[in-house]
Amino acid sequence: MNRGWDEAVQANPSLFDGPVVACAGLDWDGPHRLVLAWARTTYRFHGLRRLPGASSRLSSLLFVGVVQPTDDERLLVGRMAQWTASAGRWQLPGGSVEPPDDHEPLDVAALRRHAARELVEETGIDVPLEDLTLWLVIRGEDGDVGALFLAPRRPASLLREQFDALVSAETALGGDPELDQMAFVRSPADLVALDGPQADYLAPIVRRYAGAAPRRDAPPVSRSWP
Repeated sequence: MNRGWDEAVQANPSLFDGPVVACAGLDWDGPHRLVLAWARTTYRFHGLRRLPGASSRLSSLLFVGVVQPTDDERLLVGRMAQWTASAGRWQLPGGSVEPPDDHEPLDVAALRRHAARELVEETGIDVPLEDLTLWLVIRGEDGDVGALFLAPRRPASLLREQFDALVSAETALGGDPELDQMAFVRSPADLVALDGPQADYLAPIVRRYAGAAPRRDAPPVSRSWP
């Protein structure tokens, strides 16, 4: 594992073995309550899945994402910059969850705060916490578990303005934005036109949102994925 991490850092020196939350278990407690067991770990454990014969519960990470629709029912997606661990990948705004401070809970409220922070850091879009609704809990093909929050609809022009302003501000300070492109998609067919790889959950999420406008009173959890 350590050798694999060292090789990854040599290929991409911007990688940082920071603290993250691993998903150690996911179980139903009744028809509407999902309980997630978690553990503190670091990014290098994520690489265990790439080693033949290796297995560890700590290799499945917990992440958050924001489903940000436009007024005309398109969804915002972003492409990760080349310096990131997922260079060139299109995905929803979001990221891996960091462990809470000692004695602080890791609950829906904490995940909501993390999702709002990721959204503003990556796109410049600031959404009040009370406007983010837990919409789905998903498990990707590689075992990672994601909590997706639905944001209110906003004009595409406003979302583009805020993203462009963030990119200009970070570039002026000598920084490199985490997302190097942003796009709006209405259906999986729109994803075909995007240049680069995509998160494994992206097409199913776009398809699900396009199939039926999400209701605020709808059950927030999907029992299986995909």
